[in-house]
Amino acid sequence: MYGALWRALPGPVWLRVIILLALAFAVVAALFLWVFPVIEPYMPFNDQTVTQDG
Repeated sequence: MYGALWRALPGPVWLRVIILLALAFAVVAALFLWVFPVIEPYMPFNDQTVTQDG
């Protein structure tokens, strides 16, 4: 997969690296801005199992 992506990108090596970094940043940003907020209610991370009596 990475080899196919590398061969599909235009330009010299330095330009390919910049494009791949920009693509990686865009994917991470999309995950944090749209995907994670949508699935957050379904994740068990905010479920508290320890209660305080008293």
